[in-house]
Amino acid sequence: MTRRLTRRQSLKLISAGITAALLPADLMSAEAGGLLTKPIPSSGKALPVIGLGTWRTFNVGNDPELLHARSEVVRAFFDNGGGLIDSSPMYGSAPDVIGYALKRLGIPASLFSAEKVWSPAGGSAREQVARLAERWGVKHFDLMQVHNLTDWREYLPALREMKAAGTIDYVGVTTSHGRRHAELEQIMASEDIDFAQMTYNITHREVERRLLPLAKERGIAVIANRPYDGGSLIKGLKRREQVPEWAVKEFGCRTWADFLLKFIVSHPAVNCAIPATTRVDHLNENMRAGRAPLPSPETRQRMIKYIESL
Repeated sequence: MTRRLTRRQSLKLISAGITAALLPADLMSAEAGGLLTKPIPSSGKALPVIGLGTWRTFNVGNDPELLHARSEVVRAFFDNGGGLIDSSPMYGSAPDVIGYALKRLGIPASLFSAEKVWSPAGGSAREQVARLAERWGVKHFDLMQVHNLTDWREYLPALREMKAAGTIDYVGVTTSHGRRHAELEQIMASEDIDFAQMTYNITHREVERRLLPLAKERGIAVIANRPYDGGSLIKGLKRREQVPEWAVKEFGCRTWADFLLKFIVSHPAVNCAIPATTRVDHLNENMRAGRAPLPSPETRQRMIKYIESL
């Protein structure tokens, strides 16, 4: 069953000039020139459509130069109106590097902190969340996810208890690399979760068949990981092709980041994509992709055919 907006949430949207009769995942808004946002279905809270991933890119240990460089990426992310930063204890020192950046820059009101519990990290869900909060330097996480579905039957009830107690705001599960879709579908269909994270990009669209429609039906927010297929997709395109002229005309596409990210976040069931980067210039490109306009359904099909033709 689709979760409906509450009357209070609907009135807020109406007062902002947004039609509340649309399904939550279809609603979009943005300040002039700012990032587009989509509401989290279970709450109506607006979330910018471009987030920041930290897999591989933020595992830099204690290197002062690299710590400074990642802090500048985080600074640029927030300067561009970013919200969701996603990490995991699986990502080595990434939670500590985020903590370093937040201590150096301050914690902005726009931060939407997304972390994960993971069996190899050891300890109960509560113990893991407490350790991660220390590493980030935050008192509270917005979203806590079960990383790659590890021991989800044990972790989900504990996370729901923490949500009920106000320790975290949202509960989710994750998969990556296109794996474990059948089990993810089972969880999405039967469990009370707010978020599902999965791999989705223009060359990996398996989730369009069952998982994205199910997310929309159940009112589950979707985070798309590996938007550039671990970097290989965008690097390959930059080496061999220019952005097609029709994409420039039809939806203001200027870069391959525009092309690839706008494709993802224009899907009505996707709330946020989380590209990872080590460079401020690439971060700025990623964030620009979260601004209007987005491709139409017809243009999305043209984009798929173009990539398949290369």
